[in-house]
Amino acid sequence: MKNYVIGLDYGTDSVRAVLIDASNGAEMASSVHWYARWKEGKYCDPAGNQFRQHPLDHIEGMENTIKAVVRESGVAPETVRGICVDTTGSSPIAVAKDGTPLCMVPGFEENPNAMLVLWKDHTAIAEAAEINALARSWGGEDYTKYEGGIYSSEWFWAKILHVIREDAAVRSGAYSWVEHCDLMTNILIGYQDIDTLKRSRCAAGHKAMWHEDWDGLPPTDFLVKLHPYLAELRGHLYRYTYTSDIVAGNLSAAWAQKLGLTTNTIIAVGTFDAHAGAVGVKVEEHSLVRVMGTSTCDMMVAPKAVIGSNTVRGICGQVDGSILPGMIGLEAGQSAFGDLLAWFKDVLMWPMDNLLQSSESISAEQKQQLIEEMEQGLLRKLTEQAEAIPLTENLPVALDWINGRRTPDANQALKSAIMGLSLGTGAAHIFKALVHAICFGSKKIVDRFEDEGVKINKVVGIGGVARKSPYIMQTLANVLNRPIVVASSDYAPSIRGSHLRCHGGRPLPDGLGGQPAHGQQLRGGVFSAGGAGGGF
Repeated sequence: MKNYVIGLDYGTDSVRAVLIDASNGAEMASSVHWYARWKEGKYCDPAGNQFRQHPLDHIEGMENTIKAVVRESGVAPETVRGICVDTTGSSPIAVAKDGTPLCMVPGFEENPNAMLVLWKDHTAIAEAAEINALARSWGGEDYTKYEGGIYSSEWFWAKILHVIREDAAVRSGAYSWVEHCDLMTNILIGYQDIDTLKRSRCAAGHKAMWHEDWDGLPPTDFLVKLHPYLAELRGHLYRYTYTSDIVAGNLSAAWAQKLGLTTNTIIAVGTFDAHAGAVGVKVEEHSLVRVMGTSTCDMMVAPKAVIGSNTVRGICGQVDGSILPGMIGLEAGQSAFGDLLAWFKDVLMWPMDNLLQSSESISAEQKQQLIEEMEQGLLRKLTEQAEAIPLTENLPVALDWINGRRTPDANQALKSAIMGLSLGTGAAHIFKALVHAICFGSKKIVDRFEDEGVKINKVVGIGGVARKSPYIMQTLANVLNRPIVVASSDYAPSIRGSHLRCHGGRPLPDGLGGQPAHGQQLRGGVFSAGGAGGGF
């Protein structure tokens, strides 16, 4: 009898499930569920940097995708031996003592502060600054030192501090807080008492200042200086953490019935999507795995004997076992990557969204058809024209900090900019400048790792942008001046053990990229530095 495992990969817009043959890593079935409430823009205020998600989107997605892959594959329920969840992060949520999300408790149903505070939520910039100032001035241990020396507004404590200051009802109603990956794991094992849940080492170490050197989380005498609530909360959190090769529990009877599986299915401790993706493409020492989607996460591993107690400045943490057991996991990233290009697309779509709708010249059906054609073809056409623009000093120059800066040296208060515009600047010129911006932002990360003595021999790209945009990948290879290997699977975080395989150039359904320039073909999923179409 064969054994199968399921990986659940929670992204910003959707959740993806993949069912894998455990004997050889073959993908047997996959399914994607798009978050309905998120798609409607509920609970978010982009102008105020507020991005919240309702866990019902994720619970519904979990049920729909797992049932779909089991049904599509036709495997026997008893052969599904394990499930592991990875999520975005840091995306904490307030919970009751039994682990129920606070927004699913009567009285909090429509309260954004009782929902997941998504990774890209930057409402806690002031609170992050307070944490950084205290860490340097209070006279004790600097608890940010293993997180690059700078605490970010994207992370656990800053977000909680902001919410409980803003919302007294949530402050009094929350027994504890959990990361998204821990929440979904706890739901699968049946909403066990939150005090007994095995918390993710990955989430705790990279986002919550957990470290073995100080026996867990920062102590109460540090936290109380930020807010008495945080000192009290520490007693409702955790001391020990676990890597995702550890069993969190078994699938609960209720969820086994709902999914058509059995309670013999093991649920692993949760982890973060980028870290799981690095495992999925067989990360090894001296390889940099770039997870490229709305943002990027840049992952590396190093032996304890090599990195020792040395700290790498300005990254998003270094944690024992966060990627591979027995290795130190190193994380960096960009707060916006595909998001920068998506923003530009939305700007250009403004007439379609605002003026076309009021037009009486065409029918509603024709309006919708035009909008869909624009959505599908806009970035493809921009790419084609951008590739044809020669590199000259007259090109505009852009910064990629449209959602702040994650690495190096986190600063979410920073803003993007475009300069060097003239009456000769067109949409394709600006698009080319934005592509250059995200690629040179990537180079700053590579430079920081190498400046700090972390050698990089290989770069591996995974995620939507890596898979769909030859133009961006070729430009990135040229900017980094080194080849980039692209993972063949769309579901690397879900697989956690897949191999790289060759693929050829092909049309891109959502338009993010276009065909390789000048007849170039993508051979072996490798982009070589100095290739055509990317410049530099």
